[in-house]
Formats: sequence, structure tokens, C-alpha cells
Amino acid sequence: MEKIIVRKPTEKEKEDMEKCGVWDKGVSEFQWEYEIKETCLIISGEVTVTSDSGEAVSFKAGDYVVFPEGLKCTWKITKPVKKYYRFG
Repeated sequence: MEKIIVRKPTEKEKEDMEKCGVWDKGVSEFQWEYEIKETCLIISGEVTVTSDSGEAVSFKAGDYVVFPEGLKCTWKITKPVKKYYRFG
């Protein structure tokens, strides 16, 4: 299975993501499964996502994150998160 990608976005990626939907959630912990790939740009907050295989990845405001199709994981939001997101 592919890994979660976390990096800084290019200017074009940032512009493209700013046209996408916005999702936000307060401090919490929950399980999630990605049926399709999701790309997001974190607007605010801090999160650690741990895959069922044990890989933990942290990200925060300004990060560009790609979650692969088929990923099963646990989200732990330590500071309320807001993100632009796109599926597929």
C-alpha cells in the first residue's frame, strides 16, 4: 500500500486546492478508511494519522497531504483542523 504523503504545496497546487470544499473538525480521535484517494491542504490545526499498519504521520497548517486509496487509519486531532479537500 502507498504511504501518506506530506509536503509543502506548489503555488499551483495551493491555488487549485483553494477552489475545493472545506472540512473542519474539533479536537477528537476517530477511525477512517479511504475508499478513494484524497488530497488536502491544511488551513489550520494539527493532526496525527496512524495507519492500521502502525505508520504515524503528523501534519499542520500549510501542509499538502495525500491519502492513498485503501488506507485504514486513526485520526487524532490535537488542535481543531480545517482543510481544503478533493477526492479522486
